[in-house]
Amino acid sequence: MAEQLFGSGERHIVVTEAAARRIAALKVQEQAHDAFLRIAVSGGGCSGFQYGISFDDRRNPDDFVFERDGVAVIVDDTSLDLLNGAEVDFVEDLMGASFQIRNPNAASSCGCGNSFSIA
Repeated sequence: MAEQLFGSGERHIVVTEAAARRIAALKVQEQAHDAFLRIAVSGGGCSGFQYGISFDDRRNPDDFVFERDGVAVIVDDTSLDLLNGAEVDFVEDLMGASFQIRNPNAASSCGCGNSFSIA
């Protein structure tokens, strides 16, 4: 699966083709045609930090935009420090379907994959 990344300088995230397709389908389903998919990191979760994924129609001055196949993912500056180099994917298997974030900065993560810790 080929990957594309667009972003600012050294810091970036990668959005896979599967994730871009799912984001586009969700935008249609939710009638959120002008929205971005926002990925944010906040304190909490069972490992110290947790991922948040939601649609947002506002872009803030400290947001970075990463595009793939016509869909945009936005990440704020602070979250990007913790997500730098991460891959955002959408996986469907016998256990279900979900967005997965493969974060090279995470020293450990919980079993559900929604929270992580750093060294």
